[in-house]
Amino acid sequence: MNYCSHCGAPVSLKTPPGDNFPRHVCDRCGTIHYQNPKVVVGALATWGDKILMCKRAIEPRYGCWTLPAGFMENNETCGEAAVRETLEEAGARIALEPMFTFVDLPHISQIHIIYRARLLDLDFQPGEESLEAILMSEEEIPWSEIAFRSVSYTLKAFFEDRRRGLFDLHTTSLSIPVPENYR
Repeated sequence: MNYCSHCGAPVSLKTPPGDNFPRHVCDRCGTIHYQNPKVVVGALATWGDKILMCKRAIEPRYGCWTLPAGFMENNETCGEAAVRETLEEAGARIALEPMFTFVDLPHISQIHIIYRARLLDLDFQPGEESLEAILMSEEEIPWSEIAFRSVSYTLKAFFEDRRRGLFDLHTTSLSIPVPENYR
């Protein structure tokens, strides 16, 4: 950050009084510009024994498979973001179920939240950010082509929970840095 978004003056990186992290602070008006993690929210939507998967039409991980998910917007709940992203990426209408996974990714300053969901109908199609949107059984999942580790974690936890017949909330931290093109 070079300039204050409040007044346009240059900013300096310094630790404000009472804080313990360096922040961008405006040299003119004193505004402190906090940078916080981004929240990615999505849905693991099912129809029978199949899961709705999307093939990415954008970077990062163009051409790889993922669950419909994306960055949360201001003024929406996590659940609203999951419903919106599923509609945007797969054209699918869903009934939201409980939060299923919460994944910390500190090396890229993100949090990924995935909800379980049920498809309301089979009237779906890929959105602008997806090359394909299809239903896959566990056996059809192309594990080596999954776009993100948080999605692999979510899918594996889901299939294990489904075998047990009991769905839990799964949390983890995937803090091992990965290559830039994997994020």
